[in-house]
Amino acid sequence: MLIVTVVTLYILLAIFMVFGLLINGVRPARTLAWLLAIFTIPVGGILLYIMLGRNRRKKKLARLRKNSIELPSYSENIEIEAAQPKYKKMMSLIKKVAHYPPTSHNGVTLLEDGAQTFNAIFEALEKAESYIYLQYYIFEEGELANRLLELSEKKIQQGVEIKMIYDGVGSYSLSNSYLKKLKTMGVEVYPFLPFRFGRFLSSLNYRNHRKIIVVDGIIAFTGGINISDKYLRGDSNLRQWHDMHLAIQGPAVSFMEHVFISDWFMVAEKKLPLKSSPKKTTDTGLQAVVQVVPSGPDDAFPNIEQSYLSIINEAQNYLYITNPYIIPSTEILKALQMAALSGIDVRLLIAEKSDSRLVDWTVRSYFDSFLKSGIRIFLFPYGFLHSKILISDDDIASIGTANIDVRSFEHNYEVNALLYDRDTTKMLRENFLRDCKKSQELKLDFYAQRPMVDKLIEGIARVFAPVL
Repeated sequence: MLIVTVVTLYILLAIFMVFGLLINGVRPARTLAWLLAIFTIPVGGILLYIMLGRNRRKKKLARLRKNSIELPSYSENIEIEAAQPKYKKMMSLIKKVAHYPPTSHNGVTLLEDGAQTFNAIFEALEKAESYIYLQYYIFEEGELANRLLELSEKKIQQGVEIKMIYDGVGSYSLSNSYLKKLKTMGVEVYPFLPFRFGRFLSSLNYRNHRKIIVVDGIIAFTGGINISDKYLRGDSNLRQWHDMHLAIQGPAVSFMEHVFISDWFMVAEKKLPLKSSPKKTTDTGLQAVVQVVPSGPDDAFPNIEQSYLSIINEAQNYLYITNPYIIPSTEILKALQMAALSGIDVRLLIAEKSDSRLVDWTVRSYFDSFLKSGIRIFLFPYGFLHSKILISDDDIASIGTANIDVRSFEHNYEVNALLYDRDTTKMLRENFLRDCKKSQELKLDFYAQRPMVDKLIEGIARVFAPVL
């Protein structure tokens, strides 16, 4: 009798969850995947759905966004669209879904790897006179964290306002003693969705993966590099970590600052005024057109996925992607295949070894589909390539925090910068081709001969693609 009661309750709960899947308009493929999990994995399927399948915080986060700061005022779109006719539709799309327009007369500086990036960051922090905003997914204690602690103390004494956001999961190792030192000296620090016993299931799935620094509204930084000493010295497993970061000056800084203060309202429930202004700079040497693209689970549309799709679909000559986690959605996979099959030079540069075996196998599960459509794959053997870069046709590039996976598109808070700038794109293309020469190109006939056990592991790993 007890067994019958338990089974009945389980079925009723499963039906209730299925009703939720249907009424919330989840994609059919994902609905079927969750249905299989719920009905074929007793208890575990329901727990997985509770943790990873529901956007439990969407309504609250959307409410917080409505109460956030107003957008920067910027009105040069006609001029920009005339200068970039090829991407007029994409610019309009991103402005419609993400609310951030493209801005002209920006300066952009590519920062390759940890040493160059942190030299530029600390140089900018040293010059701060009014405020410093910092936001990181991973913030680990060590040489860099201690250096930041010392600089923060000095800047607070000079009257500089410092605010910091760190992710509660990505920065789980950050000690209370370190946080106490920051707070004692006057730095305002908040975690994004920290682990709490009563909220474990509701917060685990939604992380803030952004990396942002804004200094006095004059310069902003974003990209793939976190606060971690492994960017300086590597680690014993993956050796040197390679990544690309970006320094931005000009009107686009205001929109990067807006991303930070929107997140600040979510974690602190305090409004910050937008201190910077996106006015066109008088520096004639700054000519880049930049469009900031934020994305999060509370957005009505997957903004960054749509920007990636737009770049892929607009490509005419080549499309080069550097990313360690290419686990494409159905739409991205089809777009990449169509581009390659139509004669466009599509290449993927991926680390030979990643920081997660499960992710590594899942990424490799798509190689067969890529290679059959003519997409060229290069495996980088010299350390861990962590950059998130997409470049096309010598006239557009995307650099930021977002991977090419469902987690980045639908579950994480991310931010990318679209650069409609030929000089920067050409430089990135040269770097890409340089790294391809160092890498091993994977051929279809060779890959098809991999052991059957590898194919089986890839198939099993691919089941987890929607939640990675």
